[in-house]
Amino acid sequence: MSRKSFSEINLLTYQMAYQKNVLKRRIKWFTERRIIARRFEKETLPFKIYEHTSLIRRHLGDVDMQLQDNKAINLSLVKPKIDGVVILPGQKFSFWYLVGKCTGSKGFKEGLVIKNGEASKGIGGGMCQFTNLIHWLVLHSPLTILEHHHHNGLDLFPDFGRQVPFGTGTSIAYNYIDYQFVNNTRQSFQLKIELNSEYIIGALYSDLPVENSYHVVEENCFFSKKDQNFYRNNEVYRIINNKKTGNLLSKELIVKSHSKIVYDEKYIPKELIKEDCI
Repeated sequence: MSRKSFSEINLLTYQMAYQKNVLKRRIKWFTERRIIARRFEKETLPFKIYEHTSLIRRHLGDVDMQLQDNKAINLSLVKPKIDGVVILPGQKFSFWYLVGKCTGSKGFKEGLVIKNGEASKGIGGGMCQFTNLIHWLVLHSPLTILEHHHHNGLDLFPDFGRQVPFGTGTSIAYNYIDYQFVNNTRQSFQLKIELNSEYIIGALYSDLPVENSYHVVEENCFFSKKDQNFYRNNEVYRIINNKKTGNLLSKELIVKSHSKIVYDEKYIPKELIKEDCI
């Protein structure tokens, strides 16, 4: 039996470890406050770099749709904390720095969250869809990702037919499991967010055009079975081309997944199962 970490001993030690991590992050924010983006502009920068639309209410296996409705409320509360933020050259973006803690007193509802590798519910649940959207925009730009967490090793929901490849999602928890990127370019970038009853729409703008084009592709996607367990496998690459010449500049492996599915196998497309693969 593996030895438990300090935070796993009991509820008290968990809370102590949690508060320690929150404090460490706040200290780091304080020391970096001059380089963290927090300026907002109503006017949109002139050049659209990339845009993506994400469906808010998705059917994820047997997940309660009320949690999806609550997520829509939570996303609407976060929108004004992100929409219009400008990231100047040399600045970094921190999701939790801008959003703050999601509490019931601020109007946040119970939404879907992941705890210990399992689907659960909690106040402010569903925020990962916001960071998923931002991450997807950043992947299509010259911005540099600083902090990105993911539910490695587990495929939690049957969500086939998705536009964004499996493995490119994000995992966040206030405040020490954050999503951050830095602007190491010589131009400014701006995040713009729109919400309607069905979709959250994100766009990344800049004061200058970018020299390269960015594409994210999925390859070698299949399901394998071992010891009565099914696993989801894929590889996700980011391809960068020069816009003027069309020349390939790089093909970078972003993630290679071999993730155990934790939902009913009835949701697995049979044509994608390779029984002999491990």
